[in-house]
Amino acid sequence: MKKLLLLFFAITLTGLGAAFDHTHSDFTAVLKKRVKNEEVDYHELKASPGKLGAYLVALSEVTEKEFESWNDDRQKAFLINLYNAATLKLVIDHYPVKSIKDIRSPWKQKRVKIFGRAVSLDHVEHEMLRKNYDDPRIHFGVNCASGGCPALRGEAFQAAKLDSQLDEQARKFLADGNKNRIDSGKGILYLSPIFDWFEGDFVGKSGSVEKFIAPFLSSAGRKSVEAGSLKIKYTDYDWSLNGR
Repeated sequence: MKKLLLLFFAITLTGLGAAFDHTHSDFTAVLKKRVKNEEVDYHELKASPGKLGAYLVALSEVTEKEFESWNDDRQKAFLINLYNAATLKLVIDHYPVKSIKDIRSPWKQKRVKIFGRAVSLDHVEHEMLRKNYDDPRIHFGVNCASGGCPALRGEAFQAAKLDSQLDEQARKFLADGNKNRIDSGKGILYLSPIFDWFEGDFVGKSGSVEKFIAPFLSSAGRKSVEAGSLKIKYTDYDWSLNGR
């Protein structure tokens, strides 16, 4: 009888499939090995793409019903990691390139597998992440494989610590003087074009771009700003590949 019960549970578990790993440990293993000093070793990643490919397969096997049963943080972490992993795969499939823009229609290609269909990176970012979650910090999590992006994090995003991870991404990005800085003498707030391209997301959340970035500036040890106190100018966006 005991053996029959064990066999029943084994069959049941096999039918249900293994529980999804919400720590995204396989992706963290890839990132820890291939991301150093905020740069990606695309050469080595292209030479050994197996773990990245297996991770993307694992994501593609999650059903829409299963995904919808998760809370928002689990969903956001899943989609941000999917975007970043799929972007890495896109680059290594065309590597060597000097910029992701050297790839034809990189954000429009329907090559991201999710819920039994293929969608584009744009779809993941705009139709899933931006559309369904009122969280502009997403822009500091997704990475477009370019120098102008917030840096690709050296670990996967996880629901259990997503808030702290995204907050840290925002602080680091706003502390990067090449992308965001204040010139008090000239009365100018220089910001990344990300705050221009997605202004509506930041304004919708906090009332203004300045109000949105204020807590991240202060926590990063930078002088905060009040809306309208400084003229905003946007820095040049660096589209060169974020590679080593």
